[in-house]
Amino acid sequence: MADWSASQYLKFEDERTRPARDLLAQVPLAVAHKVYDLGCGPGNSTELLAARFPNAEVIGVDSSSDMLRQARERLPRCDFVHADLAHWAAPGDADLLYSNATLQWVPDHLTLLKRLLSGMKSGGVIAVQMPDNTNEPSHVWMREVANEPQFAALIAPTAFEREDLPSPGDYYDALRPLCARLDIWHTHYQHALAGPEAVTEWFKGTALRPFIDPLTPQQREAFLQAYTARIATAYPARYDGKVLLRFPRLFIVASRQDRI
Repeated sequence: MADWSASQYLKFEDERTRPARDLLAQVPLAVAHKVYDLGCGPGNSTELLAARFPNAEVIGVDSSSDMLRQARERLPRCDFVHADLAHWAAPGDADLLYSNATLQWVPDHLTLLKRLLSGMKSGGVIAVQMPDNTNEPSHVWMREVANEPQFAALIAPTAFEREDLPSPGDYYDALRPLCARLDIWHTHYQHALAGPEAVTEWFKGTALRPFIDPLTPQQREAFLQAYTARIATAYPARYDGKVLLRFPRLFIVASRQDRI
């Protein structure tokens, strides 16, 4: 997949940052000395962490050069590291590993969470938020359009590789043996957007990328038009002309138990 676009992602910064705030509000740490933002993107979530823990060393980690460029411009006092989270190892002195809307892209992220939590010091916290929307109309229509004859031969099978999240019970059973405290919950956001075109614009920065990146500009425009037409049927206009994008998200806050 091509490098993520910070400018495209930030077109909906307020909506994308809201779950980051909601996640951070549940982190049970009064003080932290070293904090990592895993999948920091353009720095909007890192900024929240720096404000919450002003005396901490805050480090952002991301695999996108464009995202890291934007983050460094936004937060010159924070450190940022280019790394693939699938192979990244957290330093043992980390107080908080925080990840907003990233780990759903990491293969077998449940194993990654277990590994990260196992390596944390006593009382360390992992806080994670992930979209749980693979079966929402926004994502079902991506796959349906991609399977149409004019696109099927052009889009790699890897575009379909993002899997459904494990169940809350699966996360609980895997993480609870390592935790002094484990909190798991869902929130369903209802984002009021300008219209079906805005829904398409939202996902152009994220989930649509694997589908449209391999296409020529003309093919990409045809794909987006077909997708937007279907989105208009799935998200009808409300009384003011806006549409409500239903967006389920899964939250996990895990505190490491005392190490023996």
